[in-house]
Amino acid sequence: MTGPLLAIDGLSIAAGQRVLLDDFSMTLDPGEFVAIVGESGSGKTLATRAIVGLLPPGIARSAGSITFAGRDLNALPAAAMRHIRGNEIGMVFQEPMTSLNPAMRIGRQLDEALRLHRPMTAAERRAACIAMLRRVRVLDPEACLSSYPHEFSGGMRQRIMLAAVMLLKPRLLIADEPTTALDTLSQRDVMDIMAELAAEEGTAVILITHNLGLVAQYASRAIVLEKGRMVEQGDTTQILAAPAEPYTRRLVGSLPSRGPARPPCGGDLVKVDNLVVAFRRRGHRDVFHAVDDVSLTVAPGEVVAVVGGSGSGKTTLGRAVLGLTDVARGSIAFDGLDPKSKDKGEQKAFRRETQLVFQDPYSSLDPRMTVRDIVAQPLRHFADMSLADRRKRTDEIIGEVGLADFQDRYPHQLSGGQRQRVAIGRALVTHPKFVVADEPVSALDASIQAQVLRLFARLQAQHGFACLFISHDLGVVEQIADRVVVMSAGRIVEQGSRDAIFDAPRHEFTRQLLAATPRYSVEQRFRANTGDLPCA
Repeated sequence: MTGPLLAIDGLSIAAGQRVLLDDFSMTLDPGEFVAIVGESGSGKTLATRAIVGLLPPGIARSAGSITFAGRDLNALPAAAMRHIRGNEIGMVFQEPMTSLNPAMRIGRQLDEALRLHRPMTAAERRAACIAMLRRVRVLDPEACLSSYPHEFSGGMRQRIMLAAVMLLKPRLLIADEPTTALDTLSQRDVMDIMAELAAEEGTAVILITHNLGLVAQYASRAIVLEKGRMVEQGDTTQILAAPAEPYTRRLVGSLPSRGPARPPCGGDLVKVDNLVVAFRRRGHRDVFHAVDDVSLTVAPGEVVAVVGGSGSGKTTLGRAVLGLTDVARGSIAFDGLDPKSKDKGEQKAFRRETQLVFQDPYSSLDPRMTVRDIVAQPLRHFADMSLADRRKRTDEIIGEVGLADFQDRYPHQLSGGQRQRVAIGRALVTHPKFVVADEPVSALDASIQAQVLRLFARLQAQHGFACLFISHDLGVVEQIADRVVVMSAGRIVEQGSRDAIFDAPRHEFTRQLLAATPRYSVEQRFRANTGDLPCA
């Protein structure tokens, strides 16, 4: 075909009188890979949902045109749009578990699109599904067809979703934050598979993401949105190396970076020896060791990061250290206290001195409680603290996390970054000695992530608590950790100082993790922040 595959001209989207996306324009050639980047709420997803006619109720296009392969999509009847949607334009959503039907087997879900859009027999459709599952590197495609979505990891579900979309060989693939919740290795696998399939079929790709590392690695062109307006677009290398607009420079500057190493901490606040956590899997007689013979220490005031792929045992280890998961063997000692002690006095002391920051703050915050009530909740363990002192302590910590004007709001009235601040405030209100932070910034976009990390580092320096920081984002770990523990299949394969792990990894798995982390060069980052190259 001649001309662009997709042309959007002056697109505006509104909810009533409120404009959500204003005067957005872009073109996309066949086979081109373009990224749309920006913070949450910038209009990235709305712009692409408008292409396939999937805007949420109450939100509508108010101006502009969308032309695909020479056809005006806004003028097409519903039946024609149904033919284009999936058949010519495919979409991979951010969370595959919500886009895959949990009550339907994978085979039936893959078969559905082929049955609607392709004149094939049942045997031909099954063969095509198996071939595509094998193409996206599902180990046992035949067994996969008879399985349900919940039986797979997040990375595997995203591969299955990609297979479902690419079965029809669409001319355009829209990928909406396809790797946000995935670990580093799964993220690389999904992106590599998507790029390979698109190249093989000549499919154009629009990648919606806040991960600038992925943009640098995969996209030839980038479009930057801020609060519903396009602020910059052009060659990816040019935008990342020398962004023209202040907002783009702030985005690039918000990427995690390594700071100076702190001197080693002395003593052991937490000591874990030969820890084993075992589960009996449903339908199996054997016992699965989620944590297998793990030993580590955390010193007072030290930040120890635990990294590894999904299913490596990171979260199970953190929960076991806090006494929230039963231990099969081994010992855990916290400042002379045993998390599983039967002495009620020791249990209360342990609960006062330790806290947990969850990965998803929205699901861990009571929607019926205000910010003040949520943050004050852990103080119930302080029976000798008066109501006035509790109120004073609560208001102090809410101010420290930057939410002094939000005390009477409810979780649904806050952004993702603000909810994570509430979760951090709740964890620190007791002035604990030890905090387990389980993927505390994985769901946040780059600029909000940078704000939360700066807040966390400031509070950690101010209050001096030790931290077990669980993460799959090595960029974040490089910025915040003093020591790093690398886990694979429930075991520690390597541990050491942050600089030793990142600069001279000894284990092959650690090298794989580092190689899978999307990055762009120090020179590019330096140009983005200062406009010049660093001195030799």
